[in-house]
Amino acid sequence: MSSLSLNTKLDGKVAVVTGAASGIGKQIALTLAQAGAAVAIADLNQSGADAVAEEIKGAGGKAIGVAMDVTSEDAVNQGIDRVAAELGPVDILISNAGIQIVNPIENYAFSDWKKMQAIHVDGAFLTTKAVLKHMYKDDRGGVVIYMGSVHSHEASPLKSAYVAAKHALLGLARVLAKVVCPGFVRTPLVEKQIPEQAKELGISEEEVVKRVMLGGTVDGIFTTVEDVAQTVLFLSAFPSAAFTGQSFVVSHGWFMQ
Repeated sequence: MSSLSLNTKLDGKVAVVTGAASGIGKQIALTLAQAGAAVAIADLNQSGADAVAEEIKGAGGKAIGVAMDVTSEDAVNQGIDRVAAELGPVDILISNAGIQIVNPIENYAFSDWKKMQAIHVDGAFLTTKAVLKHMYKDDRGGVVIYMGSVHSHEASPLKSAYVAAKHALLGLARVLAKVVCPGFVRTPLVEKQIPEQAKELGISEEEVVKRVMLGGTVDGIFTTVEDVAQTVLFLSAFPSAAFTGQSFVVSHGWFMQ
């Protein structure tokens, strides 16, 4: 009988977190750094990425900020090569970069649709492709985690492009990765949606929060960045490939599989 014990320490590991200058990505980066990983904060916002890296270094960790447009193959490849040169080969990729554009499908601009797919899906593909050369070298191995959503499993009338993109990540993950699927997390991205959804649905902002965002939860509580980051840490540290291709819903009971 083999023994399989979980140690959530990531000493000696190198992690890349995209979209990590703020929100969920920032908390994931901080959590992985606290566990001992050297972390690359990859984001379009270079100054924001640098600020998170400085926060990690100020707490005794190791980090760098990397400017990265995840929709650009050249930018992704150059960014990952810089990480490997400065921190070492990448062991953990957290593809978290994402945006939200809310609109009914009949009014959804095709340009917005393509932008959503490019950031969420192309970004996951390009960053995965870039890190695999390091993970495959000498059979080192590694961990790839995509940031999905409960909308990887459920629809939403105002989020056709987002729902399609997050469903696509489930398919891509079945090749080699895992997907963490948060419920609504009260980040600036979600705060922006509250008045937008209230306007589109013809209800109050309070009703959007209570009915649309938290109506399916067991406790009426938003998922927290800490909820998501601790799940990512668990999967990053897990010592085998047992969870490959799986999705992990972190949503206070909304969408029970």
